[in-house]
Formats: sequence, C-alpha cells, structure tokens
Amino acid sequence: MTTTAPPAPTLRRIAALALPALVVLAVEPLYVLVDTAVVGHLGRVPLAALAIGGSVLTVAAWLGTVFSYGTTARAARRFGAGQRDAAVAEGVQGSWLALTAGATIAVAAQFGARPLTGLMVGDPVVADAAATWLRIAVLGLPGLLLATAGNGWMRGVQDMRRPLYYVLGANVLSAVLCPVLVYPVGLGLEGSAIANATAQTLSGVLFLRAIARERVPLRPDPRVLRNQLVMGRDLLLRGLAMQGSFFSATVVAASFGPAAVAGHQIALQLWMFCALVQDAVAIAAQSLVGAELGGGRAGAARWVARRVSAVGVATGIGFAVLIGAGAAVLPGLFTSDEQVIHQALLAWPWFVAMQPVAGLVFALDGVLLGAGDMRFLRNIIIASGFGAFLPGVLLAGHLDLGLGGVWAALALFIVVRAVGMLVRVRSGRWVRVGATL
Repeated sequence: MTTTAPPAPTLRRIAALALPALVVLAVEPLYVLVDTAVVGHLGRVPLAALAIGGSVLTVAAWLGTVFSYGTTARAARRFGAGQRDAAVAEGVQGSWLALTAGATIAVAAQFGARPLTGLMVGDPVVADAAATWLRIAVLGLPGLLLATAGNGWMRGVQDMRRPLYYVLGANVLSAVLCPVLVYPVGLGLEGSAIANATAQTLSGVLFLRAIARERVPLRPDPRVLRNQLVMGRDLLLRGLAMQGSFFSATVVAASFGPAAVAGHQIALQLWMFCALVQDAVAIAAQSLVGAELGGGRAGAARWVARRVSAVGVATGIGFAVLIGAGAAVLPGLFTSDEQVIHQALLAWPWFVAMQPVAGLVFALDGVLLGAGDMRFLRNIIIASGFGAFLPGVLLAGHLDLGLGGVWAALALFIVVRAVGMLVRVRSGRWVRVGATL
C-alpha cells in the first residue's frame, strides 16, 4: 500500500489547489455558451429545444457532482493517513456508482424523453426536437458521471492537474466538433447532441484510464458502496433543499411580472458566477481538511478552516466592491430594456451586501464537506431554507415587496446558514480524526 504523506497546508497550497479547480469549474459553463451560440443561429425552435433538453441533462450532471463530494471527503481522509491506494479505491467504488447511474438514466431517457419534454413545454414541435436532442446527448451521461467521480477522488488525493487536462481537452473537442457537425456536416440540432455525447464519453474514458493505471482492485466493494450511498443521500437532500430555495425565488419573482423575473435572472446569473469562483476555494478546503483529519492532524485542519474562511470573506468583499461599482454598467450588458434594468437594480443592494457573508459560507461549506459533516450540512440547509428563506419569500410575495423582497429573503437564507456554520465550526464537533468516516 502506498504511504505517501500529503504536503503541509499553506496559503500557497490552498491557491495551488483552488486555481486549477476554478478552471475545471469554468470550462463547462463556457462550453454551454458556445453550444448555445451555435444552435441559436438555427432558429427559435432548436434553441428552445436545447434549453429544455439541456436543463434535463444539467440536473442529471448535478446528481453526479453531489455524489462526487462524498468521494472527495472519503478519499481525502485516506490520503491524509498516507493510504493513497485506499483513497483511489474510494474512487473505484464511486466510479461504479457513476457508471451504473449514468447507464440507467441513459436507457430510461430513450423511453421517457418525449413524455418528459412534453411536460416541460406545451409546443409539440419544441418538445419533439428537445426529446431527439436528449436521447442522443444522454448517451454521454455515463462518461460525464464517470468524470465527476474521477474529479472526486483526484481532488481527494490533491491531484488537480490531470482533471484540468481531461476536462479542458474534452470540452475543447466538443467546442470544435459542435459547429462542424451542426453546419458543414448539416446535422443541425442533432450535431450539437453528438458533440456533447462524444466529449463527455471521451472525458469519462480518460478518467477510467487514469484509475486503471493506479493498479488498485477494480471490482465492486458492497460495503464501501453502501457507505458512499449513505453519504450521498445526505448530500442529495442538501442539494435538493438548496435548489428548491432558488427555484422558489424565481417563481415568486415571476409573479411580479416579466420585467421582474428578467431582472432576477440577471442578478442570479451574476450570483452564480461569483459562486463559481468561491466554489474553487471550497474545493481546496475540502481536499485539505479531509487530508489533515485523515492524518490525525486536527490542529492543521483548524488552521485550514481559519485561513480559507479569511480567503472566502476577502473574495466576497472583492466581489461586493466590483458589483457595487458596476451597478450602472453590469445590468446593461445583459439587456437594453430599461424596465428590466430597473428591476435588477432593486435586487442590487442585497446582492452586493450578501457577498462577504456568501464568501464565508462557501469556505465553511468546503471545510465541513472535507470533514464529512454531511448530516449537519443537510440539516442547516433545510433549516435555513424552510425556516428562514421560504417564509421570507412568501411574505415578499404576499406583501407585494417586489424583487427587493425576494433578494432580502435570499440574503436571510445566506445569513442564517453562515451563523449556523460558524457555530458548528467554533464548537469543534466537526473535528473527527481518522482515515475513515
């Protein structure tokens, strides 16, 4: 068994892990923009079909990301204890789960794509086109979920370089292949789906090759699979509660009219961009905290928690300054509609004010994910979502408080999470040392 100890945590080490993670996180959204631009020139129906089919595929990919967090936490503990082979073995089991889930969904989509798209959009022409795109694109889902599992265990062993090459290479291939298949080859919307499936399959194959080269047993282990599923259950419930909160915000914003929901979309997309950058810090925290606790170094884990919290707050302050200073410019980059810009600016003060708190929340999220404190993370999301956000956003709708009321409720959601997570971290109950969870 390999017994290589991980490097000591430093601010430079945090940056060395966070920056490649940021690139990996950014590649997929950038490719989606390219895909949207290519398909958009085919006309309104193909673009609408891509939006419908792509949203279904995004949910499936999100499920894989949820489970990869659990793989990272378990692999990082093993790696921190000097058990690199055991850390990679966690990735093997995560890959079995990913392959099984991806293949199951891909088969189910061949039969269920049209009924599902029909529920999502009333126009039968768009629904048919979306179902066709989805049936092809979903064939790449096993590869996509294998890539998320691969990202999970590689983050656990603090190998951020290979995922960067694999994900970047596959998406560059797709970005080149998509316009070629759509236009010169003449496949239209189906060409976009083929490009997606090809790139995702290639990415999965690269991660499979990487794990095969580690020379660890590749057979399924029912005990480890069961433990990963239990951890994944808590992460899934956590993610559903979070997604439900943001979905509810959009629903209430829509009740104030088209301009309000359009303004909400502008602020929300900028929020997601900020979250993308701050997630990179959380990934570094997850990897480092898991490794230090796995190696029995509780003091070092607490050091990482303090440092990444400071980095998170500093990042949030930086975003607050930029977003606040850009209030007169940023909404206009997305629309020329004055009513929409006015509505976006109603959300702006809350959007700006919550950034430092959000930076802290993302950092602490990474700390507690790395510690394997999944049950608490599940509970605090549910408590802040149902106990703070949902009453707040419903009140905003009832009192006709407009988009400012919706974003005030989102700010409350973030603040309650921050308070709960700070109390948890200060209590030290997340500090559980040992190679296993």
